[in-house]
Amino acid sequence: MSRDVEFIGAEAPVKEAAELMGELEVGALPVGGAEAMQGILTDRDILYRLVAAGRDPTATRVREVMSSPVVTCRPEDTVQAAMDLMAAHHVRRLPVCDPAGRVVGWITLSDLSRRLLLDSEALQGALREITEAPA
Repeated sequence: MSRDVEFIGAEAPVKEAAELMGELEVGALPVGGAEAMQGILTDRDILYRLVAAGRDPTATRVREVMSSPVVTCRPEDTVQAAMDLMAAHHVRRLPVCDPAGRVVGWITLSDLSRRLLLDSEALQGALREITEAPA
């Protein structure tokens, strides 16, 4: 989970959001603020709802193309629970919200993939040690 979460305002032009996404090298930005997240703007939102629709990125506001409502998870959720949420809602990113609903982090499909890979490598190493141990 990344605790460094950058937000974009709902009234910002999509061009500004796309530039920020490029600077941060991210595929999505939460819209609003940590206390009141209004939606998520993804690279796919920009592609399908702006570019493919022939809209002007300087005149179109983030709120017009963002995804909402937002699917979130909690800090105490398991990796499996986060994966299940992503699969059920067909999303690649989840804001992590505390019990008060404040955004405290951001988890992505690549975060989960790395975690599963590390867990898998640790498991494979343990199995190798067991099977290669002298009898």
